[in-house]
Amino acid sequence: MDYRQEFEQAFTQNVTRPGASKLLEWLAGTDFYTAPASTRFHGACESGLVMHSLNVYRVMTTRWLEEGDSLESFTIVSLLHDLCKANFYKPGFRNVKNDETGQWEKVPSYSVRDAFPYGHGEKSVYLIERFIRLKPAEAMAIRWHMGGFDDAVRGGSFAISEAFDQYPIAVKLHLADLEATYLLEKGTSAVRSR
Repeated sequence: MDYRQEFEQAFTQNVTRPGASKLLEWLAGTDFYTAPASTRFHGACESGLVMHSLNVYRVMTTRWLEEGDSLESFTIVSLLHDLCKANFYKPGFRNVKNDETGQWEKVPSYSVRDAFPYGHGEKSVYLIERFIRLKPAEAMAIRWHMGGFDDAVRGGSFAISEAFDQYPIAVKLHLADLEATYLLEKGTSAVRSR
């Protein structure tokens, strides 16, 4: 089973809200299933974004899903937390000097082409809610999944502390995102600088 099939199967099995099928239709018209997850780090390769989303889903549902938690909510936040990266990256090339030969070589790369610069978590929430209604805990989890890497936090906002205190799913998503990024996806960049 490829990443797209696995993503669609998990989503359709666990998400039954009105608009869910419309969201999948919209995704099919984007580069979500072929886009990278980053420009140079984890998942900077074809299909890195859907691979990362599935890794976060696996961590969320195997490590953090407890009795009383909603599998639907866990599926939504884990599979869609980085929806903001659909139609976000542009493939290209850059020149890198080969240390062994001393010659310059063209290597694949990705750059950002953000046509809707609305923020990271905020943009994902906005895009999802065009199709399905999020519960407050889901919106908070997606909004703050970047943790200390979020621009608002780096700028001095303390709202993340309140969100993490009030919504355990937000903490769980952040931890699952970190585990997927830094442990499961180590070495998945096709364009990592030498």
